[in-house]
Amino acid sequence: MAHYRASDPKREQFRRYLEKAGVIDSLTSVLVALYEQQERPSNAMEFIKEHLGAVGQTSTDTEALQQEVMDLRQRCSLLAEENKDLKKRLQHYEPEDGARAD
Repeated sequence: MAHYRASDPKREQFRRYLEKAGVIDSLTSVLVALYEQQERPSNAMEFIKEHLGAVGQTSTDTEALQQEVMDLRQRCSLLAEENKDLKKRLQHYEPEDGARAD
């Protein structure tokens, strides 16, 4: 026979907190994904860890971040070239070592 257990206010408050933060949905999604696996992974904890990190990140997010990284690398390269060019031009106007203008 099932025993009725009065809900503890702290427990209920914690459950609402988890729901509001999206933790319940994330855990449910990962557990459903694990359940739907044709072959059970040898390490369920690793599966959960890997998939918890991926929950909420779409491939669009990943693609956008990868594109941003490529753009920033290209910009960094251009700025490094510009810096190199400006240093070269500056050396033209600076006196050589030992010859100092007073």
